[in-house]
Amino acid sequence: MILITGASRGIGKFLFDKFTEKGETVYGTYFSENSECSKNKKYFHLDVKDYANSEAIINKLSPEISKFVLINCAGNNYNSFTHKSSPEEWSKVIMTNLVGTYNMIRAALPVMREKLYGRIINFSSVVAETGIPGTSAYAASKSGLWGMTRSMAVENASKGITINNLNLGYFDIGMITEVSAEYQDLVRKKIPTGKFGDPENIFNAINFICESEYINGTSLDINGGIF
Repeated sequence: MILITGASRGIGKFLFDKFTEKGETVYGTYFSENSECSKNKKYFHLDVKDYANSEAIINKLSPEISKFVLINCAGNNYNSFTHKSSPEEWSKVIMTNLVGTYNMIRAALPVMREKLYGRIINFSSVVAETGIPGTSAYAASKSGLWGMTRSMAVENASKGITINNLNLGYFDIGMITEVSAEYQDLVRKKIPTGKFGDPENIFNAINFICESEYINGTSLDINGGIF
């Protein structure tokens, strides 16, 4: 069984559809009350900042679980130079991207440990590696995943559980569509191929990680060579 957070749009929705087409049992979460996903029984409304709700969803699914894959796509962004930033908005990004990912993993681990199997994939970002002005909240939340993932991987490896990060570059899907055409052109010039990535590459990487018991505690760059 696969559970994908943030599966109502962007990369999360792409992965939900791809794994469904593959014949996997897939569930997703959505955040917006007005989401079309609310009509789909395979989706749960969830604010990942709410641990009790995260735990309740996994407990509801636990009778169906034999092999459990958790893909943490839920994320939030806030752009502002630090000296002008809102502390409240800054903290929301940390709570969603870092604490929210922790909440989902914390809720999933007891089930995975009991089943002696688990695959957890977290989504970090090239933004955390490159130092882009105005992204301190997003970069802090995504770089925090590296250390958290490494520690959790060590704690749970003996139970057949792997926990890894994908450090994503820029793809033809998701948050890149929210920025100006001028900025998109600047980004493309930094990518050796001169183009954004096909999200199929993310899907392929997740399949590879799920099939590989010896890939654990890693952060895999999928960015087309951008530095």
